[in-house]
Amino acid sequence: MAGRKSDFTLTRLDDLFSTQEQRDEEKLSKIRDIPLELIDDFPDHPFKVRDDEDMQQLVESVKERGVITPATVRQKEDGRYELISGHRRKRACELAGFDTLRCEVVDLNRDEATILMVESNFQRSQILPSEKAYAYKMRLDAMNRQGQRTDLTSTPLVSKSRTNEELGNQVGESREQIRRYVRLTNLVPELLEFVDEGRIKMRPAVELSYLDEDCQRDVVDEIDMNDATPSHDQTIRMRKFFDEGKLTTEAIQAIMSEEKPNQKEKIVLRGDRVRQLIPKNIPVSQTEDFVCKALEHYNKFLRNRAERDSR
Repeated sequence: MAGRKSDFTLTRLDDLFSTQEQRDEEKLSKIRDIPLELIDDFPDHPFKVRDDEDMQQLVESVKERGVITPATVRQKEDGRYELISGHRRKRACELAGFDTLRCEVVDLNRDEATILMVESNFQRSQILPSEKAYAYKMRLDAMNRQGQRTDLTSTPLVSKSRTNEELGNQVGESREQIRRYVRLTNLVPELLEFVDEGRIKMRPAVELSYLDEDCQRDVVDEIDMNDATPSHDQTIRMRKFFDEGKLTTEAIQAIMSEEKPNQKEKIVLRGDRVRQLIPKNIPVSQTEDFVCKALEHYNKFLRNRAERDSR
């Protein structure tokens, strides 16, 4: 099967003297139905494939019309195929019960494939910060291996950030924003998930990325304990203490226990106790509504009782 790879490329002379019609036919010859069992996902693929409502719609579309736009793969030395673009389409085919995926086979090396993978996935309507972070890092690493320089760890200087600047121009981000996203790859998974959920903003997250794993996990513990995330100012002080070798567990606890100016008092209700008082036909998504209306009725009852008692 590995010998097929030679069928996918034209010699230099063929390429020079072929007509447009021949080139179109050559491209079509690279589109084929490939068994799903022979297609491997791209290594460390940074974009998540979710079995959500959008996926269900894609599954229904695939069942009805098939895969309209072929996925993109490259053939590996062992004869198997590596998926470059089309991870959601592959998953949709699996869920639809299909055995094959319509693919275009391209002749690319790993770095070229990485750049194409990132470019094609950035056409998605919604991209999480964590997905951008690892995608930017993979693409910068690939561009760097192609002979360009980049500095992924320190504040960029013009002489050291040509690749950051070039990538920024391509994706519509500043080189500083590219640097911030790449810093997020140094966060422990729990903190990165908080960033995806919007609980921690970019700048505080970047400051936390400079802490070691033990300190980051202490921060996670404090977030879980206090149900509050650190402010930008608090993360700046934590990083300063860390750089000075003074960021102990106790120091993190002291900083995180400070009341922030915009921090509102929170009321925590035990789910098991509240749920047993709510009718089973009320979905979880309407629990807050139900509780608020119940409190309104109870307040009305208390007012009426107070009026009766005052007579």
